[in-house]
Amino acid sequence: MSLLVLQSAAFAYPGSPPVLNGVSAEAGVGELIAIIGPNGAGKSTLLDLIAGHKTPASGRCLVDGRDSAATPRDAWCRLVAHVPQQAPANVPYTVEEVVLTGRIPYGRGLYENEDDHQAMEEALERMRLAPFRGRSFQTLSGGEQQRVLLAAALAQQSPVLLLDEPSAHLDPQNEARLWTLLHDLRALGRLILVVTHHLSLAAHHSDRIWLLHHGALAADGPPAAALQPGRLEAVFGVPFHRHTGEQGRLFLSYGD
Repeated sequence: MSLLVLQSAAFAYPGSPPVLNGVSAEAGVGELIAIIGPNGAGKSTLLDLIAGHKTPASGRCLVDGRDSAATPRDAWCRLVAHVPQQAPANVPYTVEEVVLTGRIPYGRGLYENEDDHQAMEEALERMRLAPFRGRSFQTLSGGEQQRVLLAAALAQQSPVLLLDEPSAHLDPQNEARLWTLLHDLRALGRLILVVTHHLSLAAHHSDRIWLLHHGALAADGPPAAALQPGRLEAVFGVPFHRHTGEQGRLFLSYGD
């Protein structure tokens, strides 16, 4: 059985055309899926819907057989962790405290228990944040804040991990480390969905591509099949070119 099932999922804001228009797709454990598409295609809205922040106007979103519209919030957050594109403003907590927020869905009382602290320590270690643990979140750079939010999602220990432009504020070294981490999590059985504008990185690192266009899936398949230049030109409105590098690695360029 697929871990994630989208059944004709649609969403629209009041008085506006649909942002998502009947998206149907399935994904299983141990997959890394890159979600690409032009601005306004519905990528972030799709993550919000899977995360349970938005309710489908029609259709359904199921994770592990449970319907997002009928599952209590804390139970859904034990299934799905979400790292948004923008860090929240005015967070008056230390790095350690922010990472511990990932344990809120497990709410066993007023204080964290041993499992919570172990999950926090593992997340801090994975994201190389132990030296920052006592720092105020607000004093960190954008890239450092993004790593803290990802650590909180790791501490959540959910089988589905959603990342919205996770490398937007990262330098090349930390971006490379991020993809290595995602490969490691995939090997542990996590289902990972990543919204990204870096098409060549998506081609190299993902198992599948979901290409969104006008709120619908224009492609769903392995990178070599999904990233056809003609299809990309139709979606993005500029010519695309495919290149093959060392060891058969696929690269994309665009423009005349």
